[in-house]
Amino acid sequence: MSIQTAFHRGLAPVLQVLLPGREQLVLDARPDQVLRNHIDTLAAKNTEDELTEDERAEYEGYVRANKFLAVLRREAKLMVEAAR
Repeated sequence: MSIQTAFHRGLAPVLQVLLPGREQLVLDARPDQVLRNHIDTLAAKNTEDELTEDERAEYEGYVRANKFLAVLRREAKLMVEAAR
């Protein structure tokens, strides 16, 4: 079994509790402009290998959050499509 399949199997029961009726809210959710600018700054510093240890930890947190949100959005999209 792939990591992605195992992750989905483990998370699916929680998504079934959290998402129904809230799919569009998940699909529309975006960070505010100030946060996006901050993440872009960290990403640029990361590309140049100029992050401090604290900045690296913060940036990694945003990367992990983004991966989780991508999973939520994918599942929300699948639920919307299945309802059509």
